[in-house]
Amino acid sequence: MSDMARVAIEPAERAEFGFETEVIVIGAGAAGLVASLSAREQGAEVVVLERDASPSGSTALSSGLVPAAGTRLQAEAGVTDSVDWLAEDIRLKAHGLVDDAVVQSLSAVIGPTLDWLVERHAIGFTLIDGFSYPGHRVRRMHGPVQRSGRYLVSDLERAARAAGAELLTSARVDTLFVRGDRVEGVRVARPDGSREDVRCKALVLACCGFAGNRELLSRYLPDMLDAAFLGHSGNEGHAVRWGELLGAELADMQSFQGHGSVAIPHQIGISWALMMSGGYQVNRLGQRFANEHRGYSEHARDVLKQPQALAFDIFDERCHQVGMAFDHYREAAKAGALVTRPTLEGLAEALGLPVDEFLKTHEQVGRFVAGEAQDPLGRNFTTKPALAAPYYGIRITGGLYHTQGGLAVDPQGRVRRQGGDLFPNLWAAGGAARGISGPADRGYLAGNGLMSAIGLGRLAGREAGQAVRKP
Repeated sequence: MSDMARVAIEPAERAEFGFETEVIVIGAGAAGLVASLSAREQGAEVVVLERDASPSGSTALSSGLVPAAGTRLQAEAGVTDSVDWLAEDIRLKAHGLVDDAVVQSLSAVIGPTLDWLVERHAIGFTLIDGFSYPGHRVRRMHGPVQRSGRYLVSDLERAARAAGAELLTSARVDTLFVRGDRVEGVRVARPDGSREDVRCKALVLACCGFAGNRELLSRYLPDMLDAAFLGHSGNEGHAVRWGELLGAELADMQSFQGHGSVAIPHQIGISWALMMSGGYQVNRLGQRFANEHRGYSEHARDVLKQPQALAFDIFDERCHQVGMAFDHYREAAKAGALVTRPTLEGLAEALGLPVDEFLKTHEQVGRFVAGEAQDPLGRNFTTKPALAAPYYGIRITGGLYHTQGGLAVDPQGRVRRQGGDLFPNLWAAGGAARGISGPADRGYLAGNGLMSAIGLGRLAGREAGQAVRKP
């Protein structure tokens, strides 16, 4: 993690603009690349500025899964869904503590956006089958066949270049130039120390959140400072810092996406599909400690509260085969994170768990599966079969992926000032913008991050492109 991001706001009069474009997008993750496609569709000139040598961002570190309602992929699979159902599920998970207008806007746009990406730009989305994530009433998660965001970023980069967006990598933006309430350009720093000022008519901030910035974490999420950090190093909080300097409204700054299953010492996120397919977790005492089906984000804190901040995923061969569909899980298996034994006793000994207490816990889970007893932690175990030999275990801790708080935006992604007015030519998407998960980790519904990134990217890019093309 880094310390405070070095950012600045300067009067436009101090800039030495070397060239000009119509729309600048800062960040080449899913949000920025979709915004560039959307702005190009309006005929706008677009330059995407990416700090890394190749596009990545938080998207590339994710499973690449996006919830959407009413897509053609759902229709082909016989899945009935609706915009209102999706919006309601988001609100329910966040206990209603969301911007209703933004939630409705994103719920409405995300389905047509995925169809557009598949049909117009050949982005390789498929509908995830076999299980559902907590809080989603129907199968609506879409993602690459490989279940890895790396492939989604690669597809989007190809599409953006093909559409005519200019993508400049190793181009770090540290300064915004303003005149009144308008952003007139940016300063780009190159690895060789050279700097260049670029004028624009519209700016889209798509430059991640602040999960990689220790100073901002200390201010807003101090109890997650020691969590395993699974996010991208670019999460330095540039958008938040620029927003503070500009007088923008910040919202939901205590919200984040955590993860309750990070293999250690490998630092690899383990798909929650294991828990949804019948697996469960125990702590070092061999005891379950929380309902694994509440949600993987808030479960991170449950794990971190356990002795030595450790827990263990317990599952079987059937769950293992579900996990093997995910790129990160295959990586964890290759790295040696998985322990497998033919007996429960052998698994407990290999994991360093107290055998008697672990066997007692497993016996209790068996009764829950059979419907002979109710789980006091509130989980319904009856929808999946009992675990069977051979058995698997993974040593895990709780992790932090990315923050969900950021710049407050309107339903089209335009940034709000403190007091509610809108900046005339500044938009935000993805981790730069306030998410749709409410003010805390418990409100994160699986896929909220990429849904917000792609949905706001589509809306912000389209509106920015339209704004600069008006006569």
